[in-house]
Amino acid sequence: MKTYQLKNETRVSRIACGCMNLGQLETVEDRERLIDTALSAGINFYDHADIYGAGYCETAFGELLKRNPAWRDHMVIQSKCGIRFAGDTYGDSAPSRYDFSYEHIMRSVEGILERLQIEQLDILLLHRPDLLMEPDEVARAFDALSGSGKVADFGVSNFDGHQIELLQRSLDQDLIVNQVEVSLLHAELIAEGARVNTGQGFAPASGMLDDCRLKGITIQAWSPVAGGRLFSPPADAPQNVRETSSLVHELAERHATNASAILLAWLLRHPAGIQPVLGTTNPERLRQSAEADGVELSREDWYSLLERAQGRSVP
Repeated sequence: MKTYQLKNETRVSRIACGCMNLGQLETVEDRERLIDTALSAGINFYDHADIYGAGYCETAFGELLKRNPAWRDHMVIQSKCGIRFAGDTYGDSAPSRYDFSYEHIMRSVEGILERLQIEQLDILLLHRPDLLMEPDEVARAFDALSGSGKVADFGVSNFDGHQIELLQRSLDQDLIVNQVEVSLLHAELIAEGARVNTGQGFAPASGMLDDCRLKGITIQAWSPVAGGRLFSPPADAPQNVRETSSLVHELAERHATNASAILLAWLLRHPAGIQPVLGTTNPERLRQSAEADGVELSREDWYSLLERAQGRSVP
C-alpha cells in the first residue's frame, strides 16, 4: 500500500485500521484474523481511544500484541483521551463531559499503555475539544509524556483551525494529526471551498482543511464510508443518496472493484492526503476496502460523485 509522510516524517499507510469495534468480535482468533488481514493489506496504522468498549478494545488489542510480538515493529499505534461519560469517577451525578486536565491526561495515558501492553504510544490525540481547555495545562501534560518517552507525538480530534492554533501556541510539540468526520455524505469540510463568495450560506467547516494543510497536519477521516448508507440504500432513502449509490456502483464496475473502495478512493483522491480510518470488523470488507489504494478516480468522476451526493452542481 502507498504511504503518507506525517509531519514527524513517519511513513504511514494511506488507510488506517480503526479498532473501535474490535471488542465486538467474539474470539481472539477472530480479532487476530482481522488485524492479520490489515497487515497483509499493507495497513500499518491502528487507531484506538480509551473509551472504545470502555477500554476493552485496547485490552483486546494488547492481548493480540502479546500473542504476536513481531507485529509491533510494523505498527503505528494511536489512541485518544479526553471524553468522560456520565458517572465516571465522581458518582452518578457527574455529567458527560470533556476533560483535558493534566491529571486526567496523565491517568488516561497510563491506562492506555497498560491495556495495550506497550511502553510507548506513537500518537496521542485529544478526543473532541474540551470547552474548559487550559492550553498551558495540556502543554504540561504533553511535556511530561514526551519527556518520559511514554508518547512520541501528539494530535487532536474534531478540532477546528482556531482551536488547533490556540493549543499549538502553548506547545513545544507539533500537532501532527486532526481526526474528523468526513465522507462523501459528510463532505462540508471539502466542499465549502467551492462556495466562497457565492452567497450559498454558512460554511461550518471554516477553512479547517486548508488550515491543516498549511500547518502540515494530516487529516484522518472517521466514518469514511458514511456507515455504509451508500452500499444498498432502501427505496425510501433520499434521492441524492439513491443516485449517489447508483454512481458508486457504476464506478466500482468500471474500475473492477467494490463500492467501499470507490468511496475511500474519493477521499484519497483529494490532494490534502486524507487518511480514512476503517471501522469494519469484517476481514473481507477490510480487504475490499484496501483496494481503494489502487483506484485513481478522474477529476470528472470525483466531481460527479460530489454533485450527486450534494444534490446540486458546484457553483
